[in-house]
Amino acid sequence: MSSLALDAEALYGELARGVRALLGADTQLAGVVSGGAWLAERLQRDLGRAGAAGALSSALHRDDFAKRGLSAHGQTTLPFEVQGADILLLDDVLFTGRTIRAVLNELFDYGRPARVRLAVLVDRGGRELPVAAEFAAARVALPATQSLRLAREGDGSFSFHIQPRA
Repeated sequence: MSSLALDAEALYGELARGVRALLGADTQLAGVVSGGAWLAERLQRDLGRAGAAGALSSALHRDDFAKRGLSAHGQTTLPFEVQGADILLLDDVLFTGRTIRAVLNELFDYGRPARVRLAVLVDRGGRELPVAAEFAAARVALPATQSLRLAREGDGSFSFHIQPRA
């Protein structure tokens, strides 16, 4: 295990500040299931934005679908029109970029947005695809053998768990 300690709530505050600067009046929030969707949902509320944030599942477009299969929790829900939309995509941890690639494929199944930008709570490096976040609340280095997972507590607050990578 790692001795790294990340304050997810403090990072959420930094993410909210950074996201505020990226939002236009017509920007739609959508999060990657599950951690990114939790972030988008809370940001939608905390920033006083009308309507609901979207949630995008990567399950059907993953390059490791045969190994992982479908997730029983969290499917895509987009309560806004994707065609021509300005979308800010949120995720908890950016690592290889493969999940973001899969989520973009899923998003384009619903239409062609005018623009998609990415904001993340933590960018841990290790990219395997040319994916970059416009905003990251933190950048950390973890060994490839470890996984960083966002957890949502009963009171709605966030915490991080570092564990061996499966």
